Amino acid sequence: MNFKKELCENILPFWLKNSIDKENGGIFTCLDREGNIYGTQKSVWFQGRALWTFSKAYNTVDPNPQYLEAAKIIYDFLPKCTDTDGRMFFTVTKEGKEIQKRRYYFSETFAAIGCAEYYKATGEKQALRSAEDYFDVAYECFTGVRKTEPKFNPNNQCLKALSPVMIMLSTAQTMRSLGVNSERYSKIARECLNEILNGGFLRENALLENVASDGSFEDTPTGRIVNPGHSMEAAWFVMLEGVLTDRSDVIEKGKEIIDKTWPLGWDKEHGGIIAFTDICGKPPVQLEWDMKLWWPQCETMIASRLAFLLFKEEKYLRIYEQVKEYCEKYFVDSDFGEWYGYLHYDNTVSTTLKGNIFKGPFHIPRLYMIMSVLDEDNSIEKYTR
Repeated sequence: MNFKKELCENILPFWLKNSIDKENGGIFTCLDREGNIYGTQKSVWFQGRALWTFSKAYNTVDPNPQYLEAAKIIYDFLPKCTDTDGRMFFTVTKEGKEIQKRRYYFSETFAAIGCAEYYKATGEKQALRSAEDYFDVAYECFTGVRKTEPKFNPNNQCLKALSPVMIMLSTAQTMRSLGVNSERYSKIARECLNEILNGGFLRENALLENVASDGSFEDTPTGRIVNPGHSMEAAWFVMLEGVLTDRSDVIEKGKEIIDKTWPLGWDKEHGGIIAFTDICGKPPVQLEWDMKLWWPQCETMIASRLAFLLFKEEKYLRIYEQVKEYCEKYFVDSDFGEWYGYLHYDNTVSTTLKGNIFKGPFHIPRLYMIMSVLDEDNSIEKYTR
């Protein structure tokens, strides 16, 4: 696969043509197979994610003015998605009016990286300030300075989750790349890295999705769950941090996460990375546990390709090629472009939608951008600048 060609002639054009709201601003993500809009509510997650995607593509792959035009339309829409307290909504109307506001602060982390990358593309000082403001709000929620409603009643079940830590690590990495207050972001990245590796998530045979607040194993359906997509994503975030800070021990830990996750995630009978598994072999409570979703495949390809680049071990190249061939066969829509998002366990298409409030231009373009950079000069450094 020619990733740069596919990115610039298939993946990004699908979203440029069908999703940009030039009337109200922002981006629609509820698109059917052919790119028709089937719902006008807007995912605030994807305002920041799409801003990052188009800005990053402009900065690292192809300085196409269409990417910057789309990025500006989305960037200008962000204030409408932001409440008076600095928190962002979760979904909004097409005009930007609140539909739902949730305790999660991922909207703010994605807005931060979107504004950061847009600042790199344009040099607009307000974009830098916005990136810093959104990051500060997210970090205050992450550390508890801003109180949010807990997912579990801490009096009865006190758990902590992997996903906020890994996303904060990645967000801090992007903010550090701006060259402003770098030591602060490095410190936060170190804290997140330490939590992933030493906070109880990394066990003998898996990277767990949830552990007790003291890092101990929680023998419940929630505590036993492994999300292979998150584990693979965390693996390459960890390896990347090792590269950026010149720490071979950290790079080795990322490799370790891949080695523990691959046997748990890969469906040996039908192929593909499954959505969830129970580390003790008990029935997973998630009904979609054996489905194949688009983004875990992307994260596995990135993690294995990066591991091969860093360690030159053929097994990682085999993993990469195996998942790539699987995605080309089952996920890529050769008729209408982009990828399907959801497959049943046997790889039949569950739904033909190309986007919803959770799927849009992020994981797939990020995969294609990283692969484009690696195909060009076999180095990850260009991507991280």
